[in-house]
Amino acid sequence: MFTGIIENLATVTKIEKDQGNIHITVRCSITNELKIDQSLAHNGVCLTVVNIEKDTYTVTAIKETLDKSNLGVLKVGDEINLERAMQLGERLDGHIVQGHVAVSYTHLTL
Repeated sequence: MFTGIIENLATVTKIEKDQGNIHITVRCSITNELKIDQSLAHNGVCLTVVNIEKDTYTVTAIKETLDKSNLGVLKVGDEINLERAMQLGERLDGHIVQGHVAVSYTHLTL
């Protein structure tokens, strides 16, 4: 679950197509705090970390996610909004957002 509050910005460094899916590699200041299989919201879309290398990490967006979000129009150099999952026992500075696609177009360069 998420709060809907953007925590950080990330810069897209690489996009790889894989059939109807894409692998998105981004650089951000919290990469060193992430773990493989951790979920983060990227422009409001929950994606799972599949690889971490130095200061970048990679997530995969499947075709259905691309069809229902703005992730398919991302380009290298674009900034995306990041939000980590809520932590139990912490103050909520927003509202509880449940679901896996809540698209945000903030900071997207078309």
